[in-house]
Amino acid sequence: MATNSTTKSQLAKRKNNNSVEKQNNPANTIQAYMKKMGPEFEKALPKHMDADRLGRIALTTIRQNPKLLECSIPSLMGAVMQSAQLGLEPGLIGHCYLVPFYNGKAKQMDVQFIIGYKGMIDLARRSGHIESIYAHTVHENDEFEYELGLHPKLVHKPATGERGDMEFVYAVAHFKDGGYQFEVFSTNDVEKVKQRSKAGNNGPWKTDYEEMAKKTVIRRMFKYLPISIEIQQQASQDDTVRKGITEEANSVHDQEYINMPTPEEPGEEQPKDNPEITTEQAAMDLK
Repeated sequence: MATNSTTKSQLAKRKNNNSVEKQNNPANTIQAYMKKMGPEFEKALPKHMDADRLGRIALTTIRQNPKLLECSIPSLMGAVMQSAQLGLEPGLIGHCYLVPFYNGKAKQMDVQFIIGYKGMIDLARRSGHIESIYAHTVHENDEFEYELGLHPKLVHKPATGERGDMEFVYAVAHFKDGGYQFEVFSTNDVEKVKQRSKAGNNGPWKTDYEEMAKKTVIRRMFKYLPISIEIQQQASQDDTVRKGITEEANSVHDQEYINMPTPEEPGEEQPKDNPEITTEQAAMDLK
């Protein structure tokens, strides 16, 4: 017969086990790092953004993709720092993405920082010389015509109803002085860029293909836009990985890698528990 002391002992043991499981939860480990790095993110953020909001959005993005919980902590914090420095919010609205990939050179999972379609537009608008900038996809049933030369021309009339498969994507920028610039990519052009991407088989290229196509043509148009060297440098943070929050961003195209499947695919292993970490240890590990 169970005694009161036995019952209390069992309850206490269960409570301790739950406490250990909570402490060893990878998401809680990441949260500890994020909390400790809050002041550093605050210093990097532009005035229009808030460190608490960035932290909440980053944690939501990380929890939604279990593979991010398996990535090296320094590269994950480095990617969040990149979003802070550029003033772009990860995940939810398509400003930028945190994409896990296997770094064959380092033999570990790292995080690739990718600027999204809306992020590219946001960076371009910061120049102060652009009245409007946008991109659209063209489908097989649309009416579409463009020509280059002395008198460039672009006409796009989207079909009503079923538009068919995507055939082109284009971007247009109107300048405050009255000029304009446009760029057109075929789906073949987009595919060539995708094939060169380390995240071509997963991440936003798989979940948001048309958005990535728009981003690709806008990025190509950047070289013709009246924007500062600083903004050009910010745009060059695309497709990069950091080894820590104070490290320089390196292009993933310079890294050996192995692509990882996206979390939606079957047969995925669940992330392993990380050891318990204190906020003090988090600060020391990331220096």
